[in-house]
Amino acid sequence: MGNAPWLTVIGLGEDGLDGLSPASRQVLDDAEVIMAPPRHLSLVPHGPQDRIEWPVPYVDGFEKLLDLRGKKTVVLASGDPFWFGAGSVIARNLALEEWTALPGPSTFSLAAARLAWPLEQTLTMGLHAAPLARLRPHLARGVRAIVLLRDGDAVLDLAEWLTALGFGDTTLNVMEALGGPRERMRQGTAQALGFDDIAHPVCVGLDLDGSGASIPKASGIPDTLFETDGQITKRPIRALTLSALAPQQGEHLWDIGGGTGSIGIEWLMSHPSVTATTIEPRADRAERIRRNADAFGQDRLEIVHGLAPDALVGLTPPDVVFIGGGFSESLMGWLHETLPAGTRLVANAVTLESEAALALWHGKLGGDLLRIELAQSAPLGLRRGWKSAYPVVQWSVML
Repeated sequence: MGNAPWLTVIGLGEDGLDGLSPASRQVLDDAEVIMAPPRHLSLVPHGPQDRIEWPVPYVDGFEKLLDLRGKKTVVLASGDPFWFGAGSVIARNLALEEWTALPGPSTFSLAAARLAWPLEQTLTMGLHAAPLARLRPHLARGVRAIVLLRDGDAVLDLAEWLTALGFGDTTLNVMEALGGPRERMRQGTAQALGFDDIAHPVCVGLDLDGSGASIPKASGIPDTLFETDGQITKRPIRALTLSALAPQQGEHLWDIGGGTGSIGIEWLMSHPSVTATTIEPRADRAERIRRNADAFGQDRLEIVHGLAPDALVGLTPPDVVFIGGGFSESLMGWLHETLPAGTRLVANAVTLESEAALALWHGKLGGDLLRIELAQSAPLGLRRGWKSAYPVVQWSVML
């Protein structure tokens, strides 16, 4: 075998062999083994190669694949294997010199060509194995999106979900088996999709419309979009807090005292590369955080039910820590002793006790103190006056 890769991942379209480049055809002809899901195998005529069906769930196929090491092996994947496809999953399990890839046209490219949509201005998402709520941060009138879905039932679920959120006027361009002899394209609105015989593989081009609430791109999502029992960092304070937390690419946040989960959720919405763990001592609030995270399409939020600092032991180390409730001498002492230098910390204090503890630590470590005092207009007899909220003292420091 020498230094040549034993595995080639080939992107295959619905047109089968006719759509492959000469280089891909040559590799396929020379292969000893072809491994692929049943649908992909059905697109390739039988030849001298051994054929192995990739099992479901997909992860179960890697042990079989690794057993083929040393044989000239082809894995067939849909279109471009590295655009919401199997390529990156396969690559994570192999050394770089063991494999190579020959991608084909992606479903997104084919769909954009059918719809005459500029792909660089179109949102693209793979939701065949992810919740529909991943779309939620992007829902706004005028947005165009091409979405890969699991099957026809998922298309109907998408239409129902959009309608429930107030986006029932959205046009769904339902495209089946793009690029092959079974290709079909139909159109309808989310609230009146007039067909249910949708075949796999399927993608949908969404032209979003409706009166549903859109989520702002700036920090400070309206409080009314969260499910809450009142324990929430209010919108203006949250916007200032996110600014102080200053999420950067790839960073991990600890949100201690999650409450409603609003800080962790907005942190995750700042960039797809950031991650977060929220720690909440009350079980009912931890469950509410999960519902809020799922509703905003942030199902990757890790939620730990427990009391800090004990609940922090063994967690993924943070780059940034937010203390939104329960700032205390003991908690801050543990963080100071445990976390590495360079960890950023932001703490909000409302009670006199937590403010006193915060001032003490500011005296030890320095940093920036900000006192936030807000007032909103409210009825005052027959007129209106200012009703002040409790002041918040915010401390920002690098440990």
